[in-house]
Amino acid sequence: MTRKGFGFFAIEGASEDLLIPPEWTNHAISGDQVKVAPAGMYQDPSGKMPPRASGKVVEIVSRARETFVGTLTEENGKILLAPDYKKMYVPIEIVDTKDAQLGYKVLVRLHDWKEGATYPSGIIEDIIGKAGVHDTEMRALALGQGFSSDFPPGVIAEAKRLESEGTAILTKEVAARVAKGNPHTDFRKVSTCTIDPFDAKDFDDALSVRTLPDGTIEVGVHIADVSFFVKPGGALDIEARDRATSVYLVDRTIPMLPEILSNDLCSLKQDEDRLAVSAVFTLDTEANVQDVWFGETVIHSNKRFTYEEAQEVLDKGEGILSEELSLLLGLSKKIRARRAAKGAIEFDTAEVKVELDPEGKPIAIHLKERKATNLLIEDFMLLANEAVAKHLSKLTNNKGTKFASLYRIHDVPDADRIENLVNLLRVMGYQLKTSGAGTVTGAELNKLLESVKGTPEEYLVKTAALRSMSKAVYATRNIGHFGLAFDFYTHFTSPIRRYPDLIIHRLIKSHAGDDLISEKEMSEFDALAVHASEREVAAADAERDSIKMKQVEFLSERIGEEFGAVISGVTERGLYVEEQTTHADGMIRIKDIGNDYFEYDEKHYQLLGRRTRKSYRLGDPIRVKLVAARIAEKELDFVPVPIAT
Repeated sequence: MTRKGFGFFAIEGASEDLLIPPEWTNHAISGDQVKVAPAGMYQDPSGKMPPRASGKVVEIVSRARETFVGTLTEENGKILLAPDYKKMYVPIEIVDTKDAQLGYKVLVRLHDWKEGATYPSGIIEDIIGKAGVHDTEMRALALGQGFSSDFPPGVIAEAKRLESEGTAILTKEVAARVAKGNPHTDFRKVSTCTIDPFDAKDFDDALSVRTLPDGTIEVGVHIADVSFFVKPGGALDIEARDRATSVYLVDRTIPMLPEILSNDLCSLKQDEDRLAVSAVFTLDTEANVQDVWFGETVIHSNKRFTYEEAQEVLDKGEGILSEELSLLLGLSKKIRARRAAKGAIEFDTAEVKVELDPEGKPIAIHLKERKATNLLIEDFMLLANEAVAKHLSKLTNNKGTKFASLYRIHDVPDADRIENLVNLLRVMGYQLKTSGAGTVTGAELNKLLESVKGTPEEYLVKTAALRSMSKAVYATRNIGHFGLAFDFYTHFTSPIRRYPDLIIHRLIKSHAGDDLISEKEMSEFDALAVHASEREVAAADAERDSIKMKQVEFLSERIGEEFGAVISGVTERGLYVEEQTTHADGMIRIKDIGNDYFEYDEKHYQLLGRRTRKSYRLGDPIRVKLVAARIAEKELDFVPVPIAT
């Protein structure tokens, strides 16, 4: 639904969505599952919209959202919630106002929307805090997507038990695994390290490496054994499944698991014995896989590196684990080259990093630099994820139709989206070669991405190309991963922060022993895949919104200043621009563009002046002045700076 209350209803196989006018939405909200009856051609009374096929909502099957976060306001003596969720097109009337304080952010549960009522009614479930305060706004972003820092009583009780007994339980299991005498189990004397961001608190992956007597190289990808502590059906497991993922806002992590697990017992800390589930590879000197083993292990990390520290050791060629890091780097480059040759897309999109002072005020914004050590870790994690997916696929198929696995799949891009991307790029002066009806290869996308490196529009082109891709999701039916050019792929490497990885660990253990996961549990994998995919999107939205809010707050003190920008979008309403230092998005309204009447040329992605023929095209650099910053709405307004003549 749009902010004006128009809905769009997708019909499989139809070339165009049905339009649902505001008067025919029957109180449906964006994302709701609804039944719709066709209602003929809709004629827009204002004449701005061409006639198009329409429908009427006849039944709301299920609500996409039951709760909304927003700010309490007053209108005609009624207390209303102004929702933060922009697609909620009406306010919510508060039923019980005894705890309502105007100007406060609250979480409201939808109560009722009576026939004929202008607004739905709702009940306050949580008072978050005064609007505009940093902590309030960050909590509101998370709660708005259904994530809470607070754990339920059952989880807290299990966490407290682990706080008192966890170390003893861990020590006992270490001894039990070592006593089994499996030559693959005990890695405590093998050089091992973790490499993570400087501010990481949970270390869920480690690498070990050693050269074997025959000249081959053994690389262990060791992943925190969360499944040892989190058993199916327990309070920890039920909550982790519900959350499905950790959330990383600009100032905080909302973890999937309590800190005693995520930051302590499961975290692969330096100089501590830890339990892991490992993929142990035997590689030749060209990084070809000769053999791989999967199973439970015990490890002892010799060093917790930050990416910068590991890079310094590599650059200097000396320091702790220098030889091991150099060996890993050489292998990773060969693994990556082979992946690129297969057509894996190298988006390498830089992430925005916001630095905050102790009060949560943004003091600097920059792009995170991806170092060779970032790529090294990525290469071995991808290698492990692919190998585990192949391993489980083979085992699952061997054991019959009742056995299932989880895959991370990425479909080929939609042909229409690729055609739109090709047209957009052509306007910007770039070419993307396609074959047939909108099909594109990873190799051609890589050529495009290489051609824009170092240009002002690099970030924009990468973003546009990313948006044209299908979304990667979890599924029980494997179709491969287009972006990575893998026939088999899953998520195995982050069980501290992703629930599907925890399931994969259980499957590895299950197939290695006699304690198979039940058919009932496997029958729930399809629903789990959908749920985990949805929660992943919600977490990404919360993370992106937290960055957006801080970008706007950072620039709010620079109103009146001029900036370099790139035109990132063109609509009949005006221009979207991306400021080049903070990569913040903002808008130039069409009325503010200049002393001319500008018309929207959809075909060429431009606004064109009727009198001056001055054009503003997608991808053009533009000098802008910031005129407004609305922090709560996460919106910036710019005007063009006239070119001096």
